[in-house]
Amino acid sequence: MHEHKPFQWFRLSLLLGGIFFLVSLKLNIIDQFLGNEAGNLLQFIKYAISGGIATLTHIIVFHLVAWKIFFALQPSDWFVRYFNLPIKELDDSTRSTNSMIGNGIAFMFSNLVAYLINIYWVFVPGRHHWIIEISLFYLVSGVAIAIGTAMMGYLIRRFGMLTTYAFGSNLVAALMINYAMRKFFIFKG
Repeated sequence: MHEHKPFQWFRLSLLLGGIFFLVSLKLNIIDQFLGNEAGNLLQFIKYAISGGIATLTHIIVFHLVAWKIFFALQPSDWFVRYFNLPIKELDDSTRSTNSMIGNGIAFMFSNLVAYLINIYWVFVPGRHHWIIEISLFYLVSGVAIAIGTAMMGYLIRRFGMLTTYAFGSNLVAALMINYAMRKFFIFKG
């Protein structure tokens, strides 16, 4: 019976060591998820989540502006149908111009949301002075949104495309370049 006690202590210490290792690994992942320093995969997941929040902000602000301030919605737009909203009927040229203005307004809000989430949760700020950092952030996003906004206006003006579908084109354009530019040129990584 005494011969087995050291072996039992050894197994118990291995078990406890394994549990401690798993707990510390889990806490490390939680620390990485909650902080702004993380491995590449977790950082990309956090970027995707923050991008989703910023995109949702953009969609909501755009549709509110297109509904109430710079009229650009049509009866077939999902926002109009889902909320059963009254809208103004417009020609495609006016709707195109108004949608581009609304997209610019939504960009200002959503990009600020993206910047704040990025510096506090996704990336490590400090590669540049904060004024340069936010200027680069808006510049990179601005180029992407300008391309997307031009595509949106063109799709509405040339093809009479539904505002909601044309609006989606600017989201795709922005997504393609923002992550790489932010990761490698704006923030520390």
